[in-house]
Amino acid sequence: MTMPDSTPEGSDGEYSLDEEDQLQPEDTLVDRGVDDVLDEGYSPPEKPLGLDAFGTTAAEQREGETLDQRLAEEEPDPAFEEDENAEILDDNEVGRQRSGRLLAEDEGVGEDEEKDLVAFDIGIDGGAASAEEAAVHIVDEESDLDDLS
Repeated sequence: MTMPDSTPEGSDGEYSLDEEDQLQPEDTLVDRGVDDVLDEGYSPPEKPLGLDAFGTTAAEQREGETLDQRLAEEEPDPAFEEDENAEILDDNEVGRQRSGRLLAEDEGVGEDEEKDLVAFDIGIDGGAASAEEAAVHIVDEESDLDDLS
């Protein structure tokens, strides 16, 4: 079996996880707050996309989609709808810095007997954060007091 010319010498054609082979954060336009690019993982979507969409079979692709079918799929853009009863949120209700993984005092082992929700930030996980973890932000009480005065 011959190796293609684009494969580096001494390589078995496998993907390399060496640091020099990874695109570094300073070379990208995305800043996710992770020092090491290998600490960031991938979180797959919760459901398959386009499973019920038109054109997933060869017959549907051959027939093509009618204009009525396309118009039936259209949804209004919620950004253009004005909510007259919208609540105005204060800036001090949401922190600007995301927290990492949250872990209970018992490290997540056993039944949760504590009535209050108490957890400690133990840093960024090796994978991508779930939606629940990404929604948690650190609110600095001292800066909140400064904002009020």
